[in-house]
Amino acid sequence: MAAPRDKGEKPTEDPSLAENDDDLLDADDAEEEIVEQGDGDVPMDSDDDEDQDQDQEIIMQNDSIAYFDDPRDSLFTIAQHPKHPSLVAVGGAAGPEDDAPGAGWVYDYSAAQSRPVLPASFASDPSSAANNQQTTQLQSLFSLEGHTDSINALAWTQPEGEVLVSAGLDGRIRAWKADVKPNVHAKFTFLGEAQEVEEINWLQACPSPSNPNAVALGASDGSVWVYTIDPNDTASPLQIAQSYFLHTASCTAGAWTPDGQLLITVSEDSSLYVWDVWGNAAAKGLVGDNGQTAVSMTGEDQRFEVEGGLYSIAVDPKGGFVAVGGAGGQIRVVSLPRLSAGTQSASQARGAQRNNKTAADPTSGGQILASLHVQSDSVESLALSLASTTPPTVLLAAGAVDGSIVVFDATRKFAVRRNIVGAHEEHSVVKVEFIKDSWILTSCGMDGVVRRWDIRGGGATPQNNAGSADAGLLKEWKGHRGDGEGGGVLGFVQGQTGERVATAGDDGISLIFEA
Repeated sequence: MAAPRDKGEKPTEDPSLAENDDDLLDADDAEEEIVEQGDGDVPMDSDDDEDQDQDQEIIMQNDSIAYFDDPRDSLFTIAQHPKHPSLVAVGGAAGPEDDAPGAGWVYDYSAAQSRPVLPASFASDPSSAANNQQTTQLQSLFSLEGHTDSINALAWTQPEGEVLVSAGLDGRIRAWKADVKPNVHAKFTFLGEAQEVEEINWLQACPSPSNPNAVALGASDGSVWVYTIDPNDTASPLQIAQSYFLHTASCTAGAWTPDGQLLITVSEDSSLYVWDVWGNAAAKGLVGDNGQTAVSMTGEDQRFEVEGGLYSIAVDPKGGFVAVGGAGGQIRVVSLPRLSAGTQSASQARGAQRNNKTAADPTSGGQILASLHVQSDSVESLALSLASTTPPTVLLAAGAVDGSIVVFDATRKFAVRRNIVGAHEEHSVVKVEFIKDSWILTSCGMDGVVRRWDIRGGGATPQNNAGSADAGLLKEWKGHRGDGEGGGVLGFVQGQTGERVATAGDDGISLIFEA
């Protein structure tokens, strides 16, 4: 969560809106029209007297198969267990009050009943079928407590999901050991907490099998921290593995390379650093003079500078490059070190740097591969996919505050493959994510809607309206409040297959949608 966006600010809303039970409709009530007669009570503050006698029509829709509504205020974050995808954690605030502590919950959506393909009227017993289409209410398995301010980031450690970690606006990270077994209720045991900063912006689990149960976080003071967590160490389960202090402004986003060997972070100061957390780059002589980074990019290089800062990251599934997005719709694509390439001695690496050859060496990384500028406002989310074609197609999707989604073809010099104008109407796109190794993209926005797009075809049209056939809209799911007024979808998870999508809503509700 960072800087100048509506998704990043804690909303202020009427406490009465925190009661969520009435916000959801069963499937039977979807699309029900509520008509207010003109001769009824008229609001005292109505400004349009001439419209008082006209009927008002409100269309409400809930496409979810299940919902979780224990929270009393906005949900800022959501995380899915890496081995048991039906196990989901959500986090936010315990209530709408300014001084409300942070709160989180864990639920299991495996109990959610799928909806039949055909409507109830096609069943042999329509009335019975209609009664069986009720939206499932999910129950909390465990509550995350102990934060004095909102929980804004969650992560299950990899590769097994042994630990659930929460991070908050209070600067704390807290860890729980997760005992998860098939057909048995999950059990959670508090391990410990740590606090080195005033406010945490993001949290990412390291995917390296050689370094299990490690997480990285970025803070509002620009610092970056890496912790290792031992779920079997009751005395000191959280240990600081690394800490970095090169960013001069808030560290807004971070991501690991797919092998977990390198950590990439960006900042509001328009800097990008690729950290050699585990020493693998140093072993190959690919670390700079500071002894910490394999790649260092700052605004001092005018080719790289993004005035207003960087806010989003996506890493090539093959580990060849990183894309970073920022203010004004700007995107930079930078090559990453090839740690699997032939070993280069440290003295050779230093000699190359002295001779200004490092930037030209494809093994060392740090080359600007592309500068992209299609969207008009801050790029909030980036996603990459290695789509299954021969040869494989690498797709880069960018979601922006202006409501658009642009998809670039990285295998064709980052040519624009799709420009979906108004993908979430005039509201900010909060997140974009591909279903793994596919052409299918899922997005959510402050309009309160989750949408799914097929990126194949349509490349000949440079610009597509969201509702047009060329835009590739496959499906959309509604159920959250939107329009930026105590509503919007602030995150989602969809597992490896995308069969079910779980959301975190600004309205304090988590919904389960089925593809």
